Amino acid sequence: MNAPARAPQPLLEDFPYRLSDNVRFADLDPNQHVNNAVYASYFETSRVMLVKDPRHGLMPSGLSWVLVRLDIHYRAELHWPGTIELGLGISKLGRTSATFSQVVFSEGKCVASATSTTVMVGLESRQPTPIPDAVIARFQPWMLHHSTAT
Repeated sequence: MNAPARAPQPLLEDFPYRLSDNVRFADLDPNQHVNNAVYASYFETSRVMLVKDPRHGLMPSGLSWVLVRLDIHYRAELHWPGTIELGLGISKLGRTSATFSQVVFSEGKCVASATSTTVMVGLESRQPTPIPDAVIARFQPWMLHHSTAT
């Protein structure tokens, strides 16, 4: 039986939303590399920075986004000290959900990638709510540039 083909390495330039962050000493585990659980906070940082920035208009009054799924692919160890580049692109918009492709790069290398899905909910009802057309239109600049595998 043949081994499965490796997924292609994501390219940072395929992700329209990017920001930098620092690896913190507190991110390390006893093996002296970034703990696997910390990556969820790196991915959260890029999602939250995008959707909560009022300039982007992705948080209508009375509505909010709730994370419902996070699939992480760990690709390489990450160490302290260092700077990381976070990349994000929308890979799919549903009736009530947005699916993000996300990456963490260090020194030009993808060290982790993820697919995350958030659902728009009413603040009072806490139930899934259709994404308003205006929000769908505002997501367009953040759509993934290519069919980058995460």
